This record gives sequence, C-alpha cells and structure tokens, in this order.
Amino acid sequence: MSPEENKPTDFIREAVAEDLKSGRYTYVRTRLPPEPNGYLHIGHVKAFMIDYLIAKENNGELILRFDDTNPTKEETEFVEAIEDDARWLGIEWVKVTYASDYFNELYEWAKKLVLMGKAYVDDQTPEEVSKNRGTLTEPGVNSPYRDRDVEENMDLLERMKNGEFPDGSRILRAKIDMAHPNINMRDPAMYRIIHNPPHHRTGDTWKIYPMYDWSHGQNDSMEGITHSLCSLEYENHRPLYEWFLDQLGVFKPRQIEFSRLNMNYTVMSKRKLRRLVEENRVNGWDDPRMPTLRGMRRRGYTAEAILDFIRRVGVAKNYSVSDVALLEECVRDDLNKRALRRMAVIRPLKVVIDNYPDDLAEEMDAINNPEDPSAGTRKVPFSKVIYIEQDDFREVPPPKYHRLFPGNEVRLRYAYFIRCTDVVKDANGNVIEIHATYDPATRGGDAQDGRKVKSTIHWVSAKHAKEVEVRMYDRLFNKENPEEGEEGFLNCLNPNSLEILSGYVEPALASPTVGSRYQFERLGYFCVDPDSLPEKPVFNQTVNLKDTWAKMEKKGK
Repeated sequence: MSPEENKPTDFIREAVAEDLKSGRYTYVRTRLPPEPNGYLHIGHVKAFMIDYLIAKENNGELILRFDDTNPTKEETEFVEAIEDDARWLGIEWVKVTYASDYFNELYEWAKKLVLMGKAYVDDQTPEEVSKNRGTLTEPGVNSPYRDRDVEENMDLLERMKNGEFPDGSRILRAKIDMAHPNINMRDPAMYRIIHNPPHHRTGDTWKIYPMYDWSHGQNDSMEGITHSLCSLEYENHRPLYEWFLDQLGVFKPRQIEFSRLNMNYTVMSKRKLRRLVEENRVNGWDDPRMPTLRGMRRRGYTAEAILDFIRRVGVAKNYSVSDVALLEECVRDDLNKRALRRMAVIRPLKVVIDNYPDDLAEEMDAINNPEDPSAGTRKVPFSKVIYIEQDDFREVPPPKYHRLFPGNEVRLRYAYFIRCTDVVKDANGNVIEIHATYDPATRGGDAQDGRKVKSTIHWVSAKHAKEVEVRMYDRLFNKENPEEGEEGFLNCLNPNSLEILSGYVEPALASPTVGSRYQFERLGYFCVDPDSLPEKPVFNQTVNLKDTWAKMEKKGK
C-alpha cells in the first residue's frame, strides 16, 4: 500500500503512473486476452484483476478480447463461460472483441511486411523448421526459401489464403535473423494453413490463421491498448512484438510482465486440465476438485474470497508458489461472516437417551450466525433418539479426549448434558449404538449446580432428520508440485480426493437452495450442489474447519 494515498502500489502501478506523468500516454486502456479453449482457472484471476484494476484505478478502459486464432481448439461454449466467470468476479469491460474481428487488417499488415521484404513463404515441413531453428547455444539455419522474391511470396500467400495448399505444407514467416540469441526472433511463423474445423465465428472464410505472436501485439496496437500486461513467459516474446510494430510504424503499447500465479498441489496448465476432463479423471470442468472458477463456484467458494486471496498474493516479478492453504483460509474468513450455522451429522452414530420420554419432542433455540446478530435464531427439534458423529465417541478414549465415552458426560449443543451408560456392538465388534441418560436440569447447555463438562458436541434428532448426500473433497494431487514432468501430474492424482457419505441434517436444511452455503457446526463449510433432489439434497464440502483434535490424532498424540 502507498503510505501517502493508502492505495495499492507495485511496480506495474508505478510504471503506469510514470507513463501518464511523462506524457508517454494520455489515457490507460488494458485488455483481457483469454483463448476460448477451456474454462478460466484461479491462475487467470490474477492476470484478469491486474488488467481490470489498473484500468479502473486510472479511470481507463478494459477491453475483453478473445484470442480466437486457432479453430481446432476453440468453442463458443468457452466464450460464454469466460464472460460469465469474469462477471461473477465483478469485472467490467467497455466492449467484447475477438482477434477474428481483425483478420482482414492482420492479413493486410502481413502483406505489407512481405512487400517490404520482411516476410516470406516457407515450404519446409514443420519438422524441418523445428530442426533448422537451432538451439540456445547454436544458431539456426536459413530456410532454402528465405530469399524468394516479393512477387512469388505475394502469390503464394494469396494462394495459401484461398485454400490451394494442404495443412502444414507452407507457412508465412517473418524475416529477421536466424542467428539471433533470442530464439523467438529466428524467423517466427506468422500464418499457418488450417482447413478444418470451421472457425466458430468466421466459418470457412479463412484457410490460414495468424499465430498468437503475430496477432497479439498487432491487435493491441489496433485497439489502442496502452499497457499490455502479461505473465513472465511472454517476456522473451516482447522483442518480437516490438519488432513487428516498429517495421509497420504503428502505435506501440507498453508490455509489462509479472509472475503468474502458481499454487502447490495444483495444476495450472489448461492443456493438462483438459486431459483430466477428457480422460474422465474428474467429473467435468466444474468438478469441485478442479482449480477452475466453475469448479470453485460449485464447491462454494465466493468471489470475495478468491479476490482476497489474489490481493494477499500480490503482484511481483519473481517466480513464486502460493500455498493453497492461504486460499482456503480466505474462504474460511469470508464464509465465517456470511454462512448460516446448521447442525449435520455426516458419519452418524445412533444415541438412545434412555430416560428421555418416548413421545416427547422439544424445540431448542439455536443461533444462526454468531458473527452476525441480525441473522437471528431458529428452532431445532430434539427427541429421545439422536445421531452424533462417530468421531465424537470412543469406547476406549485416548489421553486428553474429552468427548463421549463410557461414564463421561458431555454437552449437546443448545440442548442437555448426557452421560454414556452403555454400548451396543454388532457381530464384528463395531459400535453401532450408544445408550445414555440426560439431565433435565441442564436444558440450554448449563448445569444449575455449576458443574462443568469439557466438551460440547453437535447432534441431529433422528425423528426429524433429513437424509442427505455429502461429498467430502481433498486435494486432487498428493504431490506438492504435480506440474513436474509431462506425465507426472497423472501419477500423483489423489485416489482419496472424493469421499461420498450419507448423513443427516436438521429440518432447516430439508429443502435448501442450490448454491446456498452453510457452516455445518464443528465440521466445516458446505454448499448445496446442483445434483440435489427434493428427496435427497447433496452438499459439497467447501473447506473444513480447523480441528485441533484431528491434528493431535494425526500426530499420534
């Protein structure tokens, strides 16, 4: 934060401010350039918010421009999803454009470079082009077609455009320097031939399509983008973008690079995410285990929590990896303020309160959200038979265990003290039922004689409970860096990333609205899934609560 103005500051904001002060630009215009070949993921949010906030903070404009230069991967479905997710984040733009809007202008500018002797048609195969490009330590080799005259290049380019040649048989390349230390400057491709499939917007009109490195900078220039803000992998491409603009003598945006968002236990490669979907390793792009915004929305993450995470990560130039636990903490902080509390038992264990009247049913007053007094209270029914969590009972308690065990007394949340008196087991020795007694004088959770209990547990009345499906999620990968290696991410998929349970909830959750979020007391935050049916709601675990006892047990203490 800037101490003078109490505003966020970083090297990008400082550079933009200097450009305005020096008169390099008199306005600010940025753009979001997503490729419509998949759904947005958490990594895109950082880039999107940098572009959006830089424009907004300087009374500028943001353009949403889809990079639709590769018809083999792009679909209208992704365009609509990207717009929807961006709006969900609160991003506003002045207009939506497409790289394909400028195909005619791009082609005319390409012809201009050919006429200037700065571009040529190459007949080498893709394998030959790659082989002759050289390495980081060895220069490339000039194409045998590099010195074609202008007339021949113009004729071949027009025939490429008209679809006279098969895919991959020719490309248009810029003529720069095959010995340049920056490999991106070694006669990069500008156009390739693609006959099918038809483009999602232009249909069969075009048979050649611009490469990203050709369209990107030129589109920015055509739209008067002042600041092209992108991640560090494009830093080595900047000299090429500037070379094109210099040759053409057109408006030149300023490109500024920042480190992309990386998170542990997470894959950010769209290509790898696509494989997870297409190989059915997850249940679609909106699987709650996916780092896509669709997945996070379905899981119950809020836009506010995601944006808080991006704010905490900050803007930097150096490579870094953010902890997914920080994102989870942002989600907890946000939901803690807004989520209504409800009682649910997801691994039920039956408890019979022997001295409670068989036909009695009482209503207990329960708080909806202690963080929000305006949320009020609700009535929760109580009866002779209840369900508690299996983890809240131990027949033989370990040290420092204060929940229910034979002879021990605990408080039932909002209800009574109960004491375990007996245990019922099945033929295999598993505990299937607990018997207990209650103290009628402890209604509301306090004893009139002043005695104390060391644990409070939640419960659901068996007579009034609603059966639900609960989907418990863990991290999709069990390796901190699943991006290592081409196939490595598939080898470290967590086989226990999804556990489906059948549990019970209090009557207030009998007919929940899809997308609504709740805190299941003592368990975590949950969101109602679209798969819910009237007879059986489905809840997705959003994020767990911090559980000191679970950590102690895990450590074996």
